[in-house]
Amino acid sequence: MKKHFIPILSVFIMTSCAEKIQYPATAKVDVKDNYFGIEVEDPYRWLENDNSDSTAQWVKAQNEVTFAYLNKLPYREQIKNRLTELWDYPKYGTPFKKAGKYFFYKNDGLQNQSVLYMTDDLKGEPRVALDPNALSEDGTVALSGIDISDDGKTLVYMIARSGSDWNEIFAKNLETGKMLEDHLVWVKFSGVSWYDGGFFYSAYDKPEEGSELSKANEYQKLYYHKLGTPQASDELILNDPQHPKRMFGGGVTNDKRFLFVGMSEGTSGNALTVRDLSRKGSKFVPLMKSFEFDFNAVENIGDDIYVLTNYKAPRYRLIKININHPEEAAWTEVVPEKKDVLESVRLIAGKLVLKYMTDAHSQIEVYAYDGTPEYEIQLPGIGTVDSFSGEKDDSIAYYNYTSFNTPGEIYKYNFVTKQSELHYRPEVKFNPEDFEIKQVFYTSKDSTRVPMFLMYKKGLELNGKNPTLLYGYGGFNISLTPSFSVARLVFVENGGVLAVANLRGGGEYGEDWHKAGTKMQKQNVFDDFISAAEYLIREKYTSSDKLAIQGGSNGGLLIGAVTNQRPELFKVALPAVGVMDMLRFQKFTIGWAWASDYGTSNDSKEMFEYLYSYSPYHNIKKGGHYPAILATTADHDDRVVPAHTFKYMARMQEYNAGKLPTLLRIDTKAGHGGGKPTTKVIEEYTDLWSFTFYHLGMK
Repeated sequence: MKKHFIPILSVFIMTSCAEKIQYPATAKVDVKDNYFGIEVEDPYRWLENDNSDSTAQWVKAQNEVTFAYLNKLPYREQIKNRLTELWDYPKYGTPFKKAGKYFFYKNDGLQNQSVLYMTDDLKGEPRVALDPNALSEDGTVALSGIDISDDGKTLVYMIARSGSDWNEIFAKNLETGKMLEDHLVWVKFSGVSWYDGGFFYSAYDKPEEGSELSKANEYQKLYYHKLGTPQASDELILNDPQHPKRMFGGGVTNDKRFLFVGMSEGTSGNALTVRDLSRKGSKFVPLMKSFEFDFNAVENIGDDIYVLTNYKAPRYRLIKININHPEEAAWTEVVPEKKDVLESVRLIAGKLVLKYMTDAHSQIEVYAYDGTPEYEIQLPGIGTVDSFSGEKDDSIAYYNYTSFNTPGEIYKYNFVTKQSELHYRPEVKFNPEDFEIKQVFYTSKDSTRVPMFLMYKKGLELNGKNPTLLYGYGGFNISLTPSFSVARLVFVENGGVLAVANLRGGGEYGEDWHKAGTKMQKQNVFDDFISAAEYLIREKYTSSDKLAIQGGSNGGLLIGAVTNQRPELFKVALPAVGVMDMLRFQKFTIGWAWASDYGTSNDSKEMFEYLYSYSPYHNIKKGGHYPAILATTADHDDRVVPAHTFKYMARMQEYNAGKLPTLLRIDTKAGHGGGKPTTKVIEEYTDLWSFTFYHLGMK
């Protein structure tokens, strides 16, 4: 009896999922905007009001339809159980040293948030410094930044609630475990940097009630807070009332001598100024006034300040600026630009530790302070080093290493013996040797050579029938390098091929590669992604009927755009928290800062027409046939407001004449993705994979 029951049940489920979906009715309003003489309709403008009852009812109705569909899908429980099983392993962060103590993050496996530990000796038993899981019952309060006092007695930390970008700052006595009275609010896009019994941080004025998650963020200020005093008495360090969109980020050098302040007006490029804190009443000294290039202060040695920059070096170089002679003519080039991208520099053990990116994977090189190259630190393979942690005068450092089939390993490095020693290797319930990892290069539409990583089970047959997930981002100078993902592993171990394309707009080959995917060059990103799909089909990894595509944020824009441009090329589309309305993105929260990558519809008629030509919301064709779409967003996303996805999916549901579902999943008490608790991540990927497995015919 059982032998017949399961297939019959599967047929019933698949039949019920194939029934025509009755989407919620979405009201339309008569709203038109005029851009340079061209009228543009925006019938779903009302969905931008995140506080209205009508929007709340629409969201509820969409979720009811979506979850009614998802709950019928086959393999749902098996997928959730396997995700949970794989996720349940201890995860360690790279140890870092402060005031003679070591600190590190650890997650026992299924904890919603990682816990901050401290210890005098990494071989000894650590004690909890801060457990974010105790801050909320459902794990939706996340730790978003910390700093520790010079004596190691005080922890200053930031939290975010429900995934919002708004942060709160607290302080805790690490010796007694008691909380201090300090509580700062309306902190956003900030770090905390300890100095002389207090810390520097960045904040905004309190927004109007009801506008906290949508109003444009303007007039950021840099403050100094002294412990034990009210926030209202904090010292204003820098602001600029004449430039409301200017942002300020402050950081103090390890020797507490210099305060660096980076000033920006977008997501790339910054001015840099410095104040000598050792001299009472000292003024800020500008090191770079232009906002066109990146100037990242690394550290100082006496009066000399090391700065990583792409000024006159698209793949970055390291320069040295003397505080007494900050003019450009007096700068010293320490490490010149080379063919690989210089991502970061650390001063450890009397050396410069440089992390390079070569063809989208990490390479670590050691130089003398004067820029003389000495040797390369051999890594376990083609992968990614996210952090290299050590002190100027210590001979021991720690670094992490990960790749597509290597969970985050921690290595201890000895600068005397020049040897790496495994410090921690996680045990995950899978065999990494079962998988093939390779890097391929394909040609885009304009003949540009683009790299792409592939992961699949060994023995894969190139017959054009393999379910494949193509992932991309392509923007904001962000590079996609090899990393381990439990969620992706579930897809690959069930016969899927994972493809990660390194599109233009990212930082894989420096600023030229980034700029080639911005503003009037944005179509290059979409062409690169479409060419990646065509390569996978041409080389018989997959076919259009077996190809799913995925991307989030700027990557959600990517998925929306290519789905409109080539709907027949893909079977499943998974856009997450995407920028879908390219004509109005700059009007919400921090959207105006993305103009450095996108331009805006107000810039010029030419820029408006270009944005209008690919904007996902505006380019859905009435009567078109589209892939199966499961779009995701969240109610507390104040980075890319959910209205983008609401409007896009309302129009998709109205215009799509195809038979495949176009569903919208709206998470609650969640934001753009950062700090999302483990339970919510597993729930989301259970839905994503159930949807994808079903429509790609995976078993």
